[in-house]
Amino acid sequence: MINFTQVSYFILAAYFDNGTLKYFYFMIVMCLYIVIVSANLLLIVVICMNRSLHEPMYMFLCSLFVNELYGSSGLFPFLLTQILSDIHTVSASLCFLQIYCIHTYGAVEYLNLAIMSYDRYLAICCPLQYNTRMTSNKIAMLIALTWLYPLLACIVIIYLNSHSQLCGNIILKVYCDSHSVVKLACSDVHVVNIYGLLASFGTIFGALIFITYTYIKILLVCFSGSKQTRQKAVSTCTPHLASLFNFSIGASFELLQSRFDMKSLPNMLRIFLSLYFLTCQPLFNPIMYGLKMSKIRVMSKNLMSNVS
Repeated sequence: MINFTQVSYFILAAYFDNGTLKYFYFMIVMCLYIVIVSANLLLIVVICMNRSLHEPMYMFLCSLFVNELYGSSGLFPFLLTQILSDIHTVSASLCFLQIYCIHTYGAVEYLNLAIMSYDRYLAICCPLQYNTRMTSNKIAMLIALTWLYPLLACIVIIYLNSHSQLCGNIILKVYCDSHSVVKLACSDVHVVNIYGLLASFGTIFGALIFITYTYIKILLVCFSGSKQTRQKAVSTCTPHLASLFNFSIGASFELLQSRFDMKSLPNMLRIFLSLYFLTCQPLFNPIMYGLKMSKIRVMSKNLMSNVS
C-alpha cells in the first residue's frame, strides 16, 4: 500500500509516441492558446476601458472571459510541456494544482452562466425594476459568490484526495483530474466520492435548474409580449444559450469518460472528448459574444484600428 506522501509523481498514460509529429501538435496547441488568450484579453480590455459597457450584462461577461483565461491557463502550458516531453510524468503537487484549477474553472463557468440568465430574466421580465434590483453592490456580490464558492469548495476535494492512500500512480489521461486519482486509491473513498458527486452535480444541476426556471419565465413574457421584447430576448439570450449548450456538451463528454469505461473508443477521440470543454469553450465564448453583441463588436473594431 502506497501513501500519497510516498507518491512524488503521476504518470500520464494517454500520451503516445508521435515522433516528429509532436512538433506539429505543439504548434497547433500553441496557436490555439495564443488565439484564446488574445480573444479573451481583447474583450476584457474593451469592457474595462469603455464606460458605456459598465453595465451588469457586460460585467458578468467580463467575469466569464476572465474564467476562460483562468481555465485555459490551467491546461495549455502544462499540455504544451507534455507534448514535447519524452517522459510524461507530473509531480504530485502540480497534479493537484491542476485538478484544483480545472474543477474551479468548471464550477465558475456554470455559476457565471446562471447569474447571466438571472440578469437576462430581470432585464426582460422586470425592465422597470431592473436598475433598482441589479445595483452595483449586487453585481459585485454575485460575481464574488460565483468565484468564492468554487474556490473554497474545491479545497475540500484537494484535501480529501491528497490524504487518500494510493496504490498506483498511473493516470489514463493527458491531464490530471480528481476521479482519476480517486480510482488509484486503495483506502475507503466513500467520503471523497460522495462529496465529489454532491459538489459536482449540486453545482451543475443547481445552476441548470435555475437557468431553466429563468428561461421559462423569459419565454412566457416573450409569447405574451411585443415584437420588440422578443427581438431583445433573441439578441441577448442566443449567445448565452449557445455557450451553455456548448459547455454542457463538453462537460458531459468528460463526466461520461471519467465514470465509464471508454477503452473501446480510439485513443485520439478519447483525448479530444476529454479536452473539449477546456479548449473549445474558452475560444467559443469570446467569438460568440464578440460577433453577436453589437456594442462589443463595434468597440473591439475601434480598439484594434486605433492600435494598428
